[in-house]
Amino acid sequence: MQCHYCDRSADLTVEKGGIKVGVCEDHFQDQLDELSDSETLQRLREQLEIERS
Repeated sequence: MQCHYCDRSADLTVEKGGIKVGVCEDHFQDQLDELSDSETLQRLREQLEIERS
């Protein structure tokens, strides 16, 4: 399978609802970095801390 973002081979594939998407290691890391900086992840972390107490 080819990376969704470039012409390299996908190192990781994910399937949901019958749709498969693959990404190379570099683009996977880019997506993780973007997610780690997102407000959505911060809100999730805050919610989990509240629920743990």
